[in-house]
Amino acid sequence: MKLSRRKFMKIAGVSAAGLTAAVTGVAPLTGIAAEEVKGPAYQAKGLTAKRWGMAMFVNRLQDPALIKQIAESCHKPHNVPNIPGDQEIKWIWADSYAKSFPDSLAETAKDHNFEDLMSKRFLLLCNHCENPACTKVCPTGATFKREDGIVVMDPHRCMGCRYCMVGCPYGARSFNFHNPSDFLEDVNQRYPRRMRGVVEKCNFCTERLAEGKLPYCVEASDGAIVFGDLGDRDSEISKLLRENYSLLRKPSLGTGPNVYYII
Repeated sequence: MKLSRRKFMKIAGVSAAGLTAAVTGVAPLTGIAAEEVKGPAYQAKGLTAKRWGMAMFVNRLQDPALIKQIAESCHKPHNVPNIPGDQEIKWIWADSYAKSFPDSLAETAKDHNFEDLMSKRFLLLCNHCENPACTKVCPTGATFKREDGIVVMDPHRCMGCRYCMVGCPYGARSFNFHNPSDFLEDVNQRYPRRMRGVVEKCNFCTERLAEGKLPYCVEASDGAIVFGDLGDRDSEISKLLRENYSLLRKPSLGTGPNVYYII
């Protein structure tokens, strides 16, 4: 098949763009993915921070109805499929004391007389660590940390190797074994859907921060979840953490989680 000079130059231009992306390690992105890559500098009208973090009042998050409300507020707008069984996709979920803090929490509870923690439920999600293990093992750069500390996932770069899932010590990542669209009832057309064979997780609602809004889970929590700048000593979250006793998940691993549990 013969190509005109114009068509040939068009194809060559596209190929060159792809080659440049491969060499630099930065894939051409559009929409929400581009916002996630550029971070605070791009979000001129949005919310910015030196280091985003989250704090949860554990005692206020024990009502199953509230937990369900928070999870749905996150999953529905982000097109997280409702897949039954052990291949479920989850960005935020609740689990027991033993599974949430399996390392040193038992001694902490004993020392501080917090025996009732054993009966509590804990909301879990990506910890957006200061030193994330997941980003170090990803061979394609599909997961990376932004300047403001948010660890994001670009499904367009994901090759499905699941190394990041092995690297994450918190079980915060899910793999799409099925086509997620087959398990979606109401699709949010403003947020991109994923495909079969890629990893996904919580993104601290980067698309809402870019619009000057707080994460969905924070708005749905009735004040039980606080979100803010851990890099600002005068922020609400920094003051709360100075005034209250809080726990981190697996702090001994050195990943530096940025999600705190106020007890």
